[in-house]
Amino acid sequence: MNVADHRISELWDALGSLPEQEMAHVVTRLFALYEARLQQNPGDAEALHFFSNLNRAVTETCQCNSNRR
Repeated sequence: MNVADHRISELWDALGSLPEQEMAHVVTRLFALYEARLQQNPGDAEALHFFSNLNRAVTETCQCNSNRR
């Protein structure tokens, strides 16, 4: 396991141990950080990639939730 994999694994463990309320705070904080980046630079590729991935995750989650009903 390389250094990046180890750090990602630690982050995954940390996320898994957060209470649900704190998870919402993490997502809100990430959203605000990347939103600020886009306000400073509307072409920021990293921020645009983040929002593209976030949109995909929300869409997939909503589809999964509606399929369970």
